[in-house]
Amino acid sequence: MDLDDLVEVFELLGDWEQRYNYLIELGEKLPAMPEQLMVEKNNVKGCMSTVYVCAYRDEKNTQLFQYHGYCDTSIIRGVLAVLINLAAGKTAEAIDQMDVDKLFERLQLYDHLSPNRHVGVYGIVALMKQQVHELESVSQPECCMN
Repeated sequence: MDLDDLVEVFELLGDWEQRYNYLIELGEKLPAMPEQLMVEKNNVKGCMSTVYVCAYRDEKNTQLFQYHGYCDTSIIRGVLAVLINLAAGKTAEAIDQMDVDKLFERLQLYDHLSPNRHVGVYGIVALMKQQVHELESVSQPECCMN
């Protein structure tokens, strides 16, 4: 999934109730995060919800990255699913260029998520980028195990 595809779906949905429902559906499809990865190192700081994210190298191409994620609230779990889908299978450079402001603007999330939720989403993306940088500096396949 790329941002253009997501914007197209959002535009087709029309009103925000349908968009929230779509985000909730995306969150429900987020694969369960292994419990052993729900540790302090993977906890997103500054988020009102409990959110964990963990980067790991793609098994087929170690230059690409994937993520595990967990959130205890439905809307932010959906946003987390969007972020994970946007970053999945990307290089460190592409992940580093993820622009949260562009995401908020294109999906019109500024008006539909509280300012506190914005801080949390920035925190999620910051941790995603930090973990990829950590993986780039070491030879282990997953940064969030230690």
